[in-house]
Amino acid sequence: MAKMSQRLGLTRYEADEQYKVALQAYEKKKMDEAILAMEQAIELLPSNAEYYAARGFFYLEDGVIDKAGEDFEQALTLHTYEPLAHYGRGMIAYNARNWDEALAHFNDAYRADPDRVETLYYLAIVHHHKQENELAAQIMTRAVAMMEKRGDKRQRDAERWIKEFEKLAAEQRQLPSGST
Repeated sequence: MAKMSQRLGLTRYEADEQYKVALQAYEKKKMDEAILAMEQAIELLPSNAEYYAARGFFYLEDGVIDKAGEDFEQALTLHTYEPLAHYGRGMIAYNARNWDEALAHFNDAYRADPDRVETLYYLAIVHHHKQENELAAQIMTRAVAMMEKRGDKRQRDAERWIKEFEKLAAEQRQLPSGST
């Protein structure tokens, strides 16, 4: 009977309904409810990488880093270019100040979903931490353009970063070659 339900798409429908419940709980900052609903969605449709990535993101937001990492890895096992899983892995690496790993995951997240402004924002910040301020300014400028189109309230913060990156890039160009 379960196979017939899956063939008719009923399991997918039920799983998506649980996903919606999880997103609503997340919007209300009810992480436990969001995680439980995602667990139900995963139980119904365990082959969906997006579900693992979403639960991982909820764990990340809730500060449960080990479970977040496990879910992101499972999502990437199921789908190599799951954008939220790469973004989440990038955030874990970013918070650990592992700039190279963060850069790799944010780049993969960007390639998988170039319309996610948060990815561009953190890509720019990581390049800044790697002393690549000119590139950081260019990337943050693209993020600001996206923010402007969307009326994103984080635009002012991003614009301040651009000024800082440009200032630091100018200083770097003034340094004799070989010194940092």
